Amino acid sequence: MTGEAMGLYGILGLFVLLALRMPVGLALIVTGTLGIWAMTNLSVALSTLGDETWVVVTQSTLVVIPLFILMGNIASVSGMSRNLYDAAFAFIGHRRGGLAGATIIGCGGFAALSGSSVASALTMGRVALPEMERFNYDDRLATGAVAAGGTLGILILPSTGFIVYAILTEESIGQLFIAGILPGLLLMILFAFTVSLICWKNPELGPAGPKSAARERVKALMNATPLIGIILLTIGGIYSGVFTPVEAAGVGAFLAAVIALFRRSLTPATATDVLLRTVKTTAMTYLILIGAHVFTPFLARSGLPDMLVELLIGFGIGAYGTLIVILVALIILGTFLEGLAMLVLTLPIIFPIVLALGFDPIWFGVLMVIVLEMGLITPPVGLNVFLVKMIAPRVPLATIFSGIAPFWVAMLVTLVLLVLFPQIAMFMPQQMF
Repeated sequence: MTGEAMGLYGILGLFVLLALRMPVGLALIVTGTLGIWAMTNLSVALSTLGDETWVVVTQSTLVVIPLFILMGNIASVSGMSRNLYDAAFAFIGHRRGGLAGATIIGCGGFAALSGSSVASALTMGRVALPEMERFNYDDRLATGAVAAGGTLGILILPSTGFIVYAILTEESIGQLFIAGILPGLLLMILFAFTVSLICWKNPELGPAGPKSAARERVKALMNATPLIGIILLTIGGIYSGVFTPVEAAGVGAFLAAVIALFRRSLTPATATDVLLRTVKTTAMTYLILIGAHVFTPFLARSGLPDMLVELLIGFGIGAYGTLIVILVALIILGTFLEGLAMLVLTLPIIFPIVLALGFDPIWFGVLMVIVLEMGLITPPVGLNVFLVKMIAPRVPLATIFSGIAPFWVAMLVTLVLLVLFPQIAMFMPQQMF
């Protein structure tokens, strides 16, 4: 059996294990270890498993993962997410669709602390959905805004998706974080425009809320100032070179803890819950990274990535034609694969193709994370849709999927704009150096 055939059988076996509900990290470890064993011997397979595990757990840059996760969890229990939503509501809640717009702004702001789409959708959904229900918002618009807004968690720094991409491709975490800022703001604006367009066509879907007095706006903005300050400090510190991403994560987590203690929201019970959730999420992420580091050498030994590079280049459809084929394939995969699973499964195969075509790996990282975002709201998996369903059990799944359709189109428009105008993603990283 040729190496390429063994690589294909390995990928097929991985899909089988994922279909059997084996955790992504374990499925990657099992497939990679067995594949290397089949191609060499048991000693080499076990040696690779041990060496790659040690490389991952001792990599100092990965400290950024638990620190940013901790920061987001503390911000969630301290009420800072509610403060951000209230501030956005005070300024735009009186407009048609204003509560949905405030939800998207709140999701974007909380994303800059949590780095997680799951955390953003759950936290802001619990805050925003009852408010939109109180003002008789259409279920499709309300749930769609929460599900789509939550996806900003893996585009706006600190992004878990960017961290995993950086580790697997050996690119700069800091540059990827900064590269996601303008696309993240663009996507947030397009989401808000989508809400405005929906409410312009049918005002009854998003009724206007009460207008806040100037004093209420100032008070809401002051309450949100601590969170905004942490966001500006971490982003500005990375961009200016004052902080490395790890240092920015440490500073942000420390400040979030100080604010939570000052507000007396970090009690022994909540602190225990925060730490347990942080450890659980960190362990899951590390297991996926270990699995990716075992699975990648197996694919490299099989020669499958090299064969695909030659195959796609040999089609003669040009660099951008090949890129479109890759992006369409990723969008299709995103309909049934969880985001990080798709990332670690496909990167070892497509990244050599991207490099061979001469594309900037930082720019492609932004494209890939947007595709991951699209998968979070695409049926049948659509993780964010099921999270919103959990928060709003009375709303049928079909209604939620119907509500996210316009926002999915906004994501597709963002993806097209980034392909046509790469400087949207590359301008700020290029200014860093």
